[in-house]
Amino acid sequence: MDWTQQLLAVAGFLLGLITLGLALFASGHALLYRRDSRSAALWVGFIWLAPLTGALLYYLFGINRLRRHAARLRGEADDFHPPPPSAPCPAEAVADHLPGAQSHLRALAVTVDRVSARPLLSGNRVEPLFNGDAAYPAMLAAIGGARESVSLASYIFDHDEAGLAFAEALGAAVKRGVEVRVLVDATGARYSWPSILRVLRAQNVRHARFHPTSPLWQLLSTNLRCHRKIMVVDGRIGFTGGINIRAGHWLGKNPPHPVRDLHFRLTGPVVAELQATFADDWLFVTHETLQGERWFPDLASAGPVLARGIPDGPDEDFERLRWTILAALTAARRSVRIATPYFLPDPTIIAALNLAVLRGVQVDILLPARNNLPFVQWASTALWWQVLQRGCRIWLSPPPFDHTKIILVDGGWTLLGSANLDPRSLRLNFEFNVECYDPALHDTLAAWFDDMAARSRQTSLAEVDARSLPVKLRDGIARLWTPFL
Repeated sequence: MDWTQQLLAVAGFLLGLITLGLALFASGHALLYRRDSRSAALWVGFIWLAPLTGALLYYLFGINRLRRHAARLRGEADDFHPPPPSAPCPAEAVADHLPGAQSHLRALAVTVDRVSARPLLSGNRVEPLFNGDAAYPAMLAAIGGARESVSLASYIFDHDEAGLAFAEALGAAVKRGVEVRVLVDATGARYSWPSILRVLRAQNVRHARFHPTSPLWQLLSTNLRCHRKIMVVDGRIGFTGGINIRAGHWLGKNPPHPVRDLHFRLTGPVVAELQATFADDWLFVTHETLQGERWFPDLASAGPVLARGIPDGPDEDFERLRWTILAALTAARRSVRIATPYFLPDPTIIAALNLAVLRGVQVDILLPARNNLPFVQWASTALWWQVLQRGCRIWLSPPPFDHTKIILVDGGWTLLGSANLDPRSLRLNFEFNVECYDPALHDTLAAWFDDMAARSRQTSLAEVDARSLPVKLRDGIARLWTPFL
């Protein structure tokens, strides 16, 4: 054996040792930190089936790098500490606030108390705003009336008619001496070109991108995004829900790609929780602390709704929304109404839906008949039989595409906000939702839901089973990617 062969043998031996070490490290990490045992088993199997490639892919896709990144950037000095909440309400008071037929929701409030680590707040008003036609004028009017501050976070802020209207209003507020902060997700900022950030810069609006990275890493980390939609004016008027800032939501202007959605205007003590969530994100990105009366004024009672903000993300708020949804499905006795554009529930949520039906609860799920993401629709369709076979009802709403996200339970409980019923929202993205205890709010949204269901087509287990074999295989392959959709 000459020196060349010896060198190659040594190199091969070293490469084998490195590959073995990487496989051991990656599989050990998966065993220790993957919460889902099936996910851990799949990763370990793949890592040892193709040790070098498997370890590399696990490094890129299997490790939640943002949680470590957040911990490293924040440190103890960067933790945001909001002022004490006004009008905290013991969860047990829900039984007194709701009619007798809904008093059992007290147990749900107690559970979410422990899950969210945030108090329930009394004295709130929550007003539904249907589509951008109602939401945008209300939001622009609030910006136009701002005297102290405006904070705005949006996943998508497009450079189009809607985005330019907001940029102009924000710029005018700056000229009046209002303190304005705008936070746009780095991925969402790329949905239109040129970017709206150029316009904000020209308007002297202070703005930042959430988690900006290189284009390659942006592609690899597309799920770890700030999907929240929050706006707070003068610390007193809040807006949240599912609506991004883009022309498609402004249905009255006949956009080429119309999108239905729901947004909400909030007043009362819960607005401070919207502001605190924004301030925490702003601190994370810019290291600037927002505090004082300009951002957190004293908030008086504004209405009858008991409400609680629930931030969720792949950091210290991990899976709070998922646990809240599971608690609501477990507490339900009569009815559950779910509207979501992306229905990719995990096995535990599927089991909770089915158990609710078996207890005699009527479960209705409203989905778009034609999704804006075909691959997601294929994966979702592959899951429908698992809830249809137990008696859940699925309604497919006609165009335009419906982006609404709400859950209604037993005539008294509403969950509204930015999260979809899919792994991306419940495990990988930063979301913000609000739970509300109020019969009137529930009934308003239930009337909207029932009207939409009446105009929709109910699908059935027989229809799902009647798909052709190629379509079933296509949908099944798409379902394998559910953890990443």
